[in-house]
Amino acid sequence: MNETRRPGGKPVTINDVARLAGVSKKTVSRVINNSPLLRAETREKVQAVIAESGFAPDPQARGLAFRRSFLVGMIYDNPSPNYVVNMQQGVLDAVRGSGLELVVHPCNRASDTFLDDVRGFIVRQKLFGVVMPPSVSEDDRVVEILKAADCPYVRIASVSLDEPACMVVTHDSRGAAQAARYLAELGHRRVAFISGPDSFRSSHERGQGFREGLAEHGLRLDDAYVRKGAYTFESGAEAAAELLALPEPPTAIFAGNDEMAIGVMKAARDRGLDVPGDLSIVGFDDLPMASRVWPNLTTVRLPIRDMGRMAAEKLTANLRGLDPATLVQPPVDPSLVVRDSAAPPR
Repeated sequence: MNETRRPGGKPVTINDVARLAGVSKKTVSRVINNSPLLRAETREKVQAVIAESGFAPDPQARGLAFRRSFLVGMIYDNPSPNYVVNMQQGVLDAVRGSGLELVVHPCNRASDTFLDDVRGFIVRQKLFGVVMPPSVSEDDRVVEILKAADCPYVRIASVSLDEPACMVVTHDSRGAAQAARYLAELGHRRVAFISGPDSFRSSHERGQGFREGLAEHGLRLDDAYVRKGAYTFESGAEAAAELLALPEPPTAIFAGNDEMAIGVMKAARDRGLDVPGDLSIVGFDDLPMASRVWPNLTTVRLPIRDMGRMAAEKLTANLRGLDPATLVQPPVDPSLVVRDSAAPPR
């Protein structure tokens, strides 16, 4: 216990310093512990109050006061390595130069130990905060663990699931509707859809948006032309092989992500079909590989790297003196990127 006294003989506390400086107790703790996570003017203001009040922190309490590391965690369960790498790059864009580092935690939501593994990761690393891409971001159980650990977080998801300060919303259904309109306007009537896993909210949002876009042109997505994938190349190829073996195969396939769309390309080639002459293909995400395959893939672009950056910017907004709830960021709206893999049906 420090021996500094207020009028009346009571010791000056860290709460008194926070009140006099007009900052939080956590900010005072960061000043005491020489944390890099502060603006210079904030540090100077708190140091001036400490000097004027004569506050002297207890060395033992000081050792316990700053419980956070300088690590931003990214917890993810996503089978697409390209998606994950792009997301990581975005987070790194935001934290570069801040003194924070990124640490990643891949996991499996279907595992019996999933929640225990996540809890252990958060506790061991003493994280400054967490960025959660889909589908971990859609799991309220993880959010409860983070709240219990007093660990800040930002969720990236296709719909709003939380307070604005904790969300980056991607509006996946709007992008899927654009894909449907495009194929319908090309003249396709036998159109198929390969969804992602049920555990991803984005799978449902993309499916719903695709159906709505077709409906605008008087078309209905027949259940016979729907297959469930796993957001992997292999699942896209397998689902497309089934669709192309139907007595009346589709003339166009919309895949729920680019990994599966490229799997569809393989299945078409295996059957000797020309893309886009015999089969049009549209993907979702616009990963770098979309412009590197042949023919170049028409797809719905989600700015994945930007999404990671925006989430990390919200997480670190207080370091820049900003309120995350009022942080002005551009909307994350998907957009159709027309390349060479879709054309009118023969």
